[in-house]
Amino acid sequence: MIKSQHLRSDAKQNPNPWLRWDCSVCWVSLGLVVLTILSFWSLDLQLSRLLSVDSLQRMGRFLGELLSPNIESKFLLKLASASLETLAMSALGSLIAVFFGLLLALPASRSYAQDPARWRFLTRLVLNALRSIPELVWAALLLISAGLGPFAGTLALAFHTTGVLGRLFAESIENAPRAAAQAMRAQGVPEGRVFLFATLPTVLPQLMSYSLYRWENNIRAAAVLGVVGGGGLGQMLAFHMGLFQMQETSSILIAMISLVVLVDSLSYLARRRMSR
Repeated sequence: MIKSQHLRSDAKQNPNPWLRWDCSVCWVSLGLVVLTILSFWSLDLQLSRLLSVDSLQRMGRFLGELLSPNIESKFLLKLASASLETLAMSALGSLIAVFFGLLLALPASRSYAQDPARWRFLTRLVLNALRSIPELVWAALLLISAGLGPFAGTLALAFHTTGVLGRLFAESIENAPRAAAQAMRAQGVPEGRVFLFATLPTVLPQLMSYSLYRWENNIRAAAVLGVVGGGGLGQMLAFHMGLFQMQETSSILIAMISLVVLVDSLSYLARRRMSR
């Protein structure tokens, strides 16, 4: 009897949150369900047309053509050249972004509590503007001045990645351990040397990790930039898909996947070696 009374009192003190009217999780879940239903209704998704017999037959033919890539030596030479171009775009764009990102991260960060950081707000505004514009939009804008080809794609990667890495680098510098830097400042060491010999060595592994991660992203972005004329594999993909040449498209997709896997593996090995 006493045990049942204790159970009732515990139930009153700890009611089931899913049965309460003030349950925020319940209302958020209900809102998500309603939004999902409204999305299906407003987008007019024709699932019956997608799953029709005619659509499935065309998809089957499409997949059949994709599963038979073009392996002619002449085409494979073009594919290898475009792959190297894409790899070079991603690497050069990332290197430029690392340099300018670090250059902008210094005025965008507050190194110590009394640091006035006069240019912090303006520099962070520039970094926000650079990274808020996607690579494809940068490439479309730069095609006007740089023209078609990998130069515009490389600059597009560099501009966007500078904004991303500059903000990450600035946060790393601000959160770096300050004991060694404060000791050097107390001895009257100039601020530039304090950064080179105290702050930079502590944040360098993190900066390298960020840079390698962005290189992984840039190899994917470089493969897509060619769609707007940025050169490399993307430009080949846009050309052959426009002509509905699925065998060539299949070979290009395989090259893209292989390139991404290669860069991801190299980046993983480099980060693992640095962590030892």
